[in-house]
Amino acid sequence: MNAVLRSDKEAISAILQQVGKLADEHFHPTELAPPSRYVPDDDFADLPAEGWGALDVLVQFRERYAPRMANSAGPRYFGFVTGGSTPASLAGDWLVSVYDQVMSGSTDSVAHFLERQTLHFLKQLFGLDTAYSGTFVTGATMSNFVSLASARQWIGEQQGINLSEDGLYGMAPMRVLSATPHSSILKSLSMLGMGRKSWVNVETLPGREAIDLQALEAALAHEPGPVVVVANAGTVNTVDFDDLEAIGALKQKYNFWLHVDAAFGGFAACSPQHQHLMRGINLADSVTIDAHKWLNVPYDAAMQFTRHKSIQVKVFQNQAAYLGDPALMPDSMHVTPENSRRFRALPSWFTLLAYGRNGYREIVERNCAVAHGLGERLERSEEFRLLAPVRMNIVCFSFRHSTTLEEIRTFLDAVRDDGRVFFTPTVYKGTPAIRAAISNWQTGEADGKLAFEVLQAVYRAQALKISV
Repeated sequence: MNAVLRSDKEAISAILQQVGKLADEHFHPTELAPPSRYVPDDDFADLPAEGWGALDVLVQFRERYAPRMANSAGPRYFGFVTGGSTPASLAGDWLVSVYDQVMSGSTDSVAHFLERQTLHFLKQLFGLDTAYSGTFVTGATMSNFVSLASARQWIGEQQGINLSEDGLYGMAPMRVLSATPHSSILKSLSMLGMGRKSWVNVETLPGREAIDLQALEAALAHEPGPVVVVANAGTVNTVDFDDLEAIGALKQKYNFWLHVDAAFGGFAACSPQHQHLMRGINLADSVTIDAHKWLNVPYDAAMQFTRHKSIQVKVFQNQAAYLGDPALMPDSMHVTPENSRRFRALPSWFTLLAYGRNGYREIVERNCAVAHGLGERLERSEEFRLLAPVRMNIVCFSFRHSTTLEEIRTFLDAVRDDGRVFFTPTVYKGTPAIRAAISNWQTGEADGKLAFEVLQAVYRAQALKISV
């Protein structure tokens, strides 16, 4: 064995202690790191011939790179719809690497049972019935990809074609109907060979991002063959929900696969105040819900649920003698693109057991209350205006004066450089805008008040510079 490697093996306790110390410094800093920061690249170093050993590498990381990390898992990161890592999920995530389980065989260890147990917890949390099977994937993009791949297979079978065996050659163009699809839906259509142009843009309700049911039915009546309908349970700009019950009822008249993208909106089921928005979820053929959003577990983790596991296995089965019969084994390698993957269910198992239904209800309702408070302050201000009602945890707003996307970006760069809060730009119904996504387990009312103060202060400072 290499001498440095042997030394590190003997020093594993000291190495882990130093990692723990570094983590403690992150969570109890002398100065809080900004939620986002611009960091220019260093010059690339050359790979050393002789290794330094883990302890010396930790020293270099602590001195050169740790101080330039962002606190994107903290309470004032309002950029992408992402949470942080609850203490329990962090513990689980560290143990994922400690045990480093092989997730390719369902009988290799208890890890596979724990994953299925976690999915059972999640179905209960979201109100999904027992007919659904589930699996963990990297994120909402991959969950949408897996679901649309199954839908593609289903469409082929409706026409007597086994696409997983025979391919797309000779198939008529497929159609995917949706009003406000997430960008990952279009990316998935590209990767699947269905093409971004297979999306049929259905009209929304006036002033909403939710689908117009009459327009959807007209589109379904117009399409000649089986299609896919992608419904939204929480759009990324305004957390708008399609009427899942009404869309599901249309399946009695029309032949379509219903996929529900509930990446973060699915957590509405956690709160009595919002759970009505998820009515009809059990009419879906497939469902996307993200874990590293409102479940607040480390990147990368999401869930994909389906009523048609046998169809999914046809698409993703991994045929090799040493892997066993996919029809008999519940291994995840037969239902997703990945053969090799981490035991990514463990952080979710930890956090679900640690905080339970009531813990997640409180997180969801507190985040929504912060969003509503921020929205009220913005609407009362002289500088900003809301572009849509605050429905749950996202605030979509812009300047009161007309603006450009470039001006929005310049303003948000200044907000980022202030170092206390972080937002991302967006466009809502043609209007350049700012989006505040509030989904961190630590975020409270004080953070919402500070966010408004920073926005107002930066706006006034920029206005002063322009006037001078």
